[in-house]
Amino acid sequence: MDDIVKAALKKWPNVPDCYGWLALDARGDWYMRDEPTQAAGPFPQVKGSRITHVKLQEFIHRNYEHDDRGAWFFQNGPQRVYLQLEAAPMVMGVRKERDGPQARFTVETHTGLPVQEVKACWLDDQGRLFLDTDRGFGVVRSLDMDAAADAVEAGVWTPQEMAFAEMPARFGYCLDPRPQAKTGT
Repeated sequence: MDDIVKAALKKWPNVPDCYGWLALDARGDWYMRDEPTQAAGPFPQVKGSRITHVKLQEFIHRNYEHDDRGAWFFQNGPQRVYLQLEAAPMVMGVRKERDGPQARFTVETHTGLPVQEVKACWLDDQGRLFLDTDRGFGVVRSLDMDAAADAVEAGVWTPQEMAFAEMPARFGYCLDPRPQAKTGT
């Protein structure tokens, strides 16, 4: 987390959380979802405005985290902006480094972090490939499915099948977080 964000949290500790205004699609693109967009329909059917500003993307990446209920958020200064996720909290890029029997595959998160270990590989009922890694759980970008298919064919990964609806509970994340109910007096 950026130092400026930590300082803002100390200065303004009681800023209300924000829901529904930011989303991450299965390609690793961020989307702003203003009130008219939210009213037009749910994410990802109605995506909103794709964030293309590189510095803003980098700021979101550095301040992208999750809470104890598996709800992912972007810490925007003192305000926590909870995300809607199309598929998973991470989107994985896969690259094939070499061909032939010495083929080597590298994986990187949509936030630019290198993956050191792929623990398991899952194929959902929609044909999407997911990786459980040391960086977290993520869907493989559709643009990288050729390289991922090569890794499967080479025996680097052996996909198991799992219905998409089971994945959030199994891997501890929330697709569409909502405010927690207030408890008290």
